This record gives sequence, structure tokens and C-alpha cells, in this order.
Amino acid sequence: MTVARRAQAPATLYFDLASPYTYLVAERADRLFARLRWQPAVIDPLGDECWGPIAMIAARERAALLGLPLIWPDERPPRVREAMRVAALAAERGRGAPFVLAASRLAFCGGYDLDAPEILAEAAAAAGIGLRETLAAAGEIDRDVAIAQAGRSLRVAGATRLPTLEVGGMLFCGEDRLLAARAALVTVADGDRGRLVGN
Repeated sequence: MTVARRAQAPATLYFDLASPYTYLVAERADRLFARLRWQPAVIDPLGDECWGPIAMIAARERAALLGLPLIWPDERPPRVREAMRVAALAAERGRGAPFVLAASRLAFCGGYDLDAPEILAEAAAAAGIGLRETLAAAGEIDRDVAIAQAGRSLRVAGATRLPTLEVGGMLFCGEDRLLAARAALVTVADGDRGRLVGN
């Protein structure tokens, strides 16, 4: 089996737009995984894991190591409930990657409030989603149920944090596990469907 064919193995990226680590992983994930599925999810309200003083220093150091700018939004953690609903719409349409890239850059390169209608509209436009559809999706509270359920399912499966990548039933939790998840594509393509949780 060729490397190019192995790269077609499906993978799902579970993400929370309130996390700076979604921004750090989004910048690389779409290039590393063919046919990557994007799924908004919430595991726990983000607190000290992302927004405590030590966590913020760690995130800034990680961004510097990756050569990415990092600017903190004024509100911490940022409000992203409506942005997550639009992310779900984008994912349904196969436009999760451009939406998450645009949204996370606006939040963590520009420090913008993603739930502000004009900012949300800008991120959606990058994914080819019109203003009317964006505003409608932002108000669809029923989408919160599926987003929360995705997080609960991850917890039951053993996930400890977001973003989490799932490759052929294997979970890789955290932005720092991205390359390990990419390496697992070879195992998945060779038919090894055993479960591994990489926390």
C-alpha cells in the first residue's frame, strides 16, 4: 500500500473554539490529514487547563515553538457558543477546516470576540457560508445538544482534553499528540483497529 493511499484513512478532529490549542492544531491538521472530519465538542468548561496563569504561559511557549503568533482575546475564556453552532454547520457541509482556521485566527491572532456577529460572519464567509445562514445557525440552540453529546462520548471513550484526534478508533488527546495521530494512519491503513488512548 502506498503512502498516498494510507493518507486517505479517515480521521476526526474534535475541537472547542474557546481553546487556544484548537488554533495551534488547526494550523497543521488540515495539511497532515486527508479527508479530515471536523467535529465541535465540549468536554468541560475551560478553566485553569487553558486560562490559568501557568496554562497561558505554556500555551504562549507552545505557540512560539510552532512559530505561530498568539494574542489573547479580552474575554477569557472567550464566548464561543454561537461560533460553535456555526462550526457545526460548516462541518456538516464539509467546510469545517476553513471555518475553524478563520475563526481560530480571528480569536487568537486578532483577539476578536467570535460571537460578535460581524466577526462570526467573517469566519463563515471564509468557509463559503452566507450571512443569513450564519446568523440562523448561530441562533439554533438545538445544535448545543449534539456538541455536548460529542464531548460526553469522548469522555466515555477515555478522552481527557480537547482538541482530540480520532484515527480508526484510536484517540490522541491534546494538540501535542497531532504527529502521533498522523503516524497512526499507517497502522490504521494496515488494518490494525485496536484501541489506544494517547493522553
